[in-house]
Amino acid sequence: MGAFIKSAGGGSKSSRRAFAPIAEINVTPMVDVMLVLLVIFIITAPLLTTGVNVNLPQTSRAKSLTQDNKPLNLFVQKDGTFYLNGPETMVVLEDLRAKLAAMKKSNPDLNIYVRGDKDVPYGTMMTAMAEVQAAGFTKVAFVTEAPKKSMRSPR
Repeated sequence: MGAFIKSAGGGSKSSRRAFAPIAEINVTPMVDVMLVLLVIFIITAPLLTTGVNVNLPQTSRAKSLTQDNKPLNLFVQKDGTFYLNGPETMVVLEDLRAKLAAMKKSNPDLNIYVRGDKDVPYGTMMTAMAEVQAAGFTKVAFVTEAPKKSMRSPR
């Protein structure tokens, strides 16, 4: 920072008060710094809020997840038949809850993926979900496929 000395006027340079210092603040560098800080804030603020704010419970006795824990797949065909983990294990609706409960009892951390045909009636899917929940499953996910992109752009 600097200050400049202004002539007091009168033309007499011999007097002690001929040149008096004038203290002024140069605001240009301060405005430049503020603009740079504003740009940095504008760029970094959206990056700081990319996560989802979730308050997770804390415990000292938590177990780590096993890596070889495969999820259970429940297939629902459009004719209303149910399969567990593949086409070789067909299950009737009356036995579905008991089989799912036995699997849940042997592995409490088991996840279940429900894969329903797109033409399955809504009531059949809700019946399947009711049986899954009645068996004690809380980690349930519906599996879908991503839409296929066509070569032509939509109009």
